Amino acid sequence: MTNHLSNGEQLIEINDVELCVETFGDPANPAILLIDGATASMLWWETELCEQISRGDRFVIRYDNRDTGRSTSYPPGEPGYRYTDLAGDALGILDALNVERAHIVCRSMSGGIGLLIGVDHPDRVKSLTFVSTSTGEDGLPPSTYELALPDPDPTDSAAVVDYIVASAEAGSGGSPYFDEIATRALVERDVARARDIASTLVNHYAMSFDGSSRDFAAIKAPTLVVHGDHDPICPLPHGHSVRDAIPGATLLILAGAGHDLPKPLWDVFAPALLQHSGQP
Repeated sequence: MTNHLSNGEQLIEINDVELCVETFGDPANPAILLIDGATASMLWWETELCEQISRGDRFVIRYDNRDTGRSTSYPPGEPGYRYTDLAGDALGILDALNVERAHIVCRSMSGGIGLLIGVDHPDRVKSLTFVSTSTGEDGLPPSTYELALPDPDPTDSAAVVDYIVASAEAGSGGSPYFDEIATRALVERDVARARDIASTLVNHYAMSFDGSSRDFAAIKAPTLVVHGDHDPICPLPHGHSVRDAIPGATLLILAGAGHDLPKPLWDVFAPALLQHSGQP
């Protein structure tokens, strides 16, 4: 069952949960499924970026993972799902939208979702794009991300907004492109629309990461790796590790980007994604 919300979002029942989904462009065009990382709702794939990609004759799909945005949430600290369930949700969204094969774009924590789908369901994947993620192999440089703020009281929306904005700034790694005003506006919308912001803040870190031991070398789909050279969470060698692990993969380094996709670099990222997603 699908419930249509007023702003173009849809609540779709998949795998016994409700997932909030929004699409851009013509469904007859090649589909690009955008999957975001830990605690991040669909809003972090900004509307303007989705529209920019869709103008390249693509059908763009973004959605709220469980425990983010308007999708099903669980009690704080008690996620009722595993990592493989999140991969199943992505495939369920493709099924619900009648998309047989898609170009899968995974950012940060969801890189493992792309890995699971790419290895276990290659028939559903036209191409893969990994943004700001890692193989997690031994010997890679550790995160230099630091956030001095204590965890906020989830009932204090203003404190939660301040905390997430500060986290985004720290994750930018001192990027010259970090926009505090735009980020705060996005975070305010994100916090306001969340079913349970307390669950959003903690549950992705509390779930079981089953299935995350898949081998990147087993990926057969054409693969693009995108990584910022200011990323403090997964420093640039992590991007190199993903590129080196996947046969035939290419690496796009975003100069000046941290663990994000800043708007001034969309004119670099979007054309690269459009070219990559021209795969048959």
